Amino acid sequence: MHWTILHGVRPTIKEYTGSGQFAMPDFDDPGSLGSGAFLVRGVHLLLIWGLAAGVSMCAADRPVSFTSDIRPVLENSCWKCHGGAVQLSKLDLRTRDAALQGGARGAAIVPGKAEESRLYRLVAGLEKPSMPMDGKLTADQIATIKAWIDQGAQWDATSDAKTTEVTAEEMPIPPEARNSWAFRKPVRSPLPAVASDPTNPIDRFLEKVRREKGLNAAPRADRVTLLRRAYMDLVGLPPTPAETAEYLADNSPRAWENLIDKLLASPHYGERWGRHWLDVARYADSNGFEHDYDRPNAWRYRDYVIRSFNQDTPYNVFLAEQISGDELDRVTDDSMIATGFLRSYAKVGYREKDNPQFRYEYLDDMIGTIGRGVLGLTVNCARCHNHKFDPISQKDYYRIEASLFGYVETDYPLASKDQVEAYKRKTAEIDARIAPLRQKLRQIEEPYRERLAQEKYKKYPDNVQRAIAVPEEKRTPGEALLAGQVIRTTSVSSDEIDRIMAAGDVAQKQALNEEIRGLQKERPKPLPMAAIVTDGDYRFAPDGPGDEPAPGKGVKREATEGSFLFEGPGRYQPPPSYFLIRGDAESRGPLMQPGFIEVITYGKPPTEDPPADGRTSGRRRALAEWLGSPENPLTARVIVNRIWSHHFGQGIVATLDNFGKMGEKPTHPELLDWLAVEFMSRGWSIKQMHRLMMTSEAYQMSSQYQDPGDAEKDPENHDLWRFPIQRLDAEIVRDAMMAASGALDLTIGGPPVFPHLPGEILASMTEGIWKREEDGPRVWRRSIYVYRKRGLPFPMFEVFDLPDQNTSCARRNVSTVPTQALTLLNDEFVLRQAKLFADRVKEAAPGDPARQVDLAYRIALSRPPSTDEAKLAADFLQKRPLADFTHVLLNLNEFLYVR
Repeated sequence: MHWTILHGVRPTIKEYTGSGQFAMPDFDDPGSLGSGAFLVRGVHLLLIWGLAAGVSMCAADRPVSFTSDIRPVLENSCWKCHGGAVQLSKLDLRTRDAALQGGARGAAIVPGKAEESRLYRLVAGLEKPSMPMDGKLTADQIATIKAWIDQGAQWDATSDAKTTEVTAEEMPIPPEARNSWAFRKPVRSPLPAVASDPTNPIDRFLEKVRREKGLNAAPRADRVTLLRRAYMDLVGLPPTPAETAEYLADNSPRAWENLIDKLLASPHYGERWGRHWLDVARYADSNGFEHDYDRPNAWRYRDYVIRSFNQDTPYNVFLAEQISGDELDRVTDDSMIATGFLRSYAKVGYREKDNPQFRYEYLDDMIGTIGRGVLGLTVNCARCHNHKFDPISQKDYYRIEASLFGYVETDYPLASKDQVEAYKRKTAEIDARIAPLRQKLRQIEEPYRERLAQEKYKKYPDNVQRAIAVPEEKRTPGEALLAGQVIRTTSVSSDEIDRIMAAGDVAQKQALNEEIRGLQKERPKPLPMAAIVTDGDYRFAPDGPGDEPAPGKGVKREATEGSFLFEGPGRYQPPPSYFLIRGDAESRGPLMQPGFIEVITYGKPPTEDPPADGRTSGRRRALAEWLGSPENPLTARVIVNRIWSHHFGQGIVATLDNFGKMGEKPTHPELLDWLAVEFMSRGWSIKQMHRLMMTSEAYQMSSQYQDPGDAEKDPENHDLWRFPIQRLDAEIVRDAMMAASGALDLTIGGPPVFPHLPGEILASMTEGIWKREEDGPRVWRRSIYVYRKRGLPFPMFEVFDLPDQNTSCARRNVSTVPTQALTLLNDEFVLRQAKLFADRVKEAAPGDPARQVDLAYRIALSRPPSTDEAKLAADFLQKRPLADFTHVLLNLNEFLYVR
């Protein structure tokens, strides 16, 4: 009896598996045929089986030539993984001797016995995994290999030689790719001549396009609208009534410019604009994934970002600090903290070294964040193959990976060298005094622990107990496995020991513990630490603050543990970084040297320049210098486009993180280039860009203007004929409510806060931390300081489109969903803030409902109520309490949107 396989109506000898490989079915086991095959029971031989047998007989009838028949197959399908620089499973198929010797799983070929040869069995699908990995061998090729092995697997005399090494594929860049607008260096075009003759260059470029398309610019918005727009844009807080009155009283020609300068000088500017960068940096206070461990020092990076924006750190310096802050000529605490940018990825487990199999995922995350966030390119699409749409080769990807490859995560003490040494000395002294006390404790407890453990072992089967009873050095492998599993998982607690311990031993144990507690109190206060990245070898990364290298020194070990990292006395040598075939960490290609993306590399690119003391490789510094070079055509374009997007609601290039072929084309390419060049010429100053953009007529246009003709010609407002209305970000919604209520604590920086969460939400949290706090002044800080837990986004933020905290975010989604209205109506925090808002108004205008309404409007909306609004409010307050009225104001679109 036989089985006939029919896939539809076409018979096949192979069944496709979900892994992307082909496997030879077991014809005696119908279950191995897969769900995609139809089985027909009959008395006929499988047609294609017979065809394959026929091919095999033809091959067997003639001598098989290695050079003409076998070598082409091995060269095309086998040597890339089993030859040259790549020898998976330690198997080299380039010579007969190497094939007969075999690899980690034994000989690949048994001459004269194809059925016993792993090479044949794997390519024929008789053993798993089927080979080659891409499953491209034909039935004829398989039959020829079988016949060749059966004939003795002879190599021709001229063919027993090594093949060339696997090389990283070069990707020729066609001229049209180099000529793409994004890959050419930006040039400063002459300012367009327009009839209205605006003073701001931005308006000249915009007006030129409007004129060409027959669009009319909206008139200027009123002063109150502009005031609120500037406050929400630059500091993320509404102006107070006093600040509104001060601005309206300033009738000088420079009133608007003075307001912008005042807001840019505010310490709250860094909180608002730092939050934008933290989205790009995928910042969070926890690791994410299953365990979502706390990152106790991550907040220092967040505060560094806020300080950098407040100080207007030049953007190219800002990048250099985050990518290579430990490699700069002048290393500071801030530059060390800045390297936390690189390790802000979501991480499995607690320490990177605990799960080294994910290291390439973390590197890919770094490359993707730098690519999308800084260059506006999806560089990590070239991890497994050349980029499908942009001229980015796989070799480009691994050049950048080589620049980053030597990184290790560690903690850096934010203290002077003397303080660090004193801390280590005192800690070592206390540890030395405690160690013998703990040894005495173990000696007292050990007999009781052993007795209790023996009792627990009795619940296991007899064979397990016998294995445990055998002395460890005499156990067979099977006994060692059984005993080891049980012994490792059988624990005896200190409480269990105490219950059976003799009175004299209990007293001695208590005395020892008391002495240990006394010594623990003498420990110095822990030093403040920063979570940083520096150079080292991830295979020997330190465990924690107690096992740290000196700042920036990498990780030096004895010769048996990797002293190859140092070329000379103390000079760091980065670990090797390889080209990975198909992105597979187990398929190493040639050794890679650091480099950059060829299509956007001009002039003489920087090279690694290790510091004089040799503490790092200098590779990340070279990468940072390339990113921040005026020769790089993308870095300046991408950041000015990002700034533009935050001011105008949409970038000149709408896809902020994709300037490649699949991204949007710029609506105003000449303006984008002009801004990029201007940005670099002004010292890479972000605050200078704010002033330039916000003093334009485009920024000061009304959002309420609606010309039917303009709306029909440009319904999406791509050509900026009016100012776009924009909803507040999630954090600013919360901040604005607390600002209105008067409850907002404006303290700058520090550890994160944990706003109150309902018990049912906390109950759903199984890992990581969220400190239980009541809703009150302790947690009424600005929302940038709220703990960012990857596994449990703060609900109010999530409702208002908090981005995915695991990946770099270019632009936040803006949705309108029922849960937003429900949150504003029913959330306990919102109701509490509405009550506090009412109390604030009542205290300022006791017993005067009309004044209370006027003041509430001025606080919440920065303007007085209209006559109709005042009348409606008066009628409302005759029926409902003031807290309901202030609650209504917090729900208005005018409160939640910037107009």
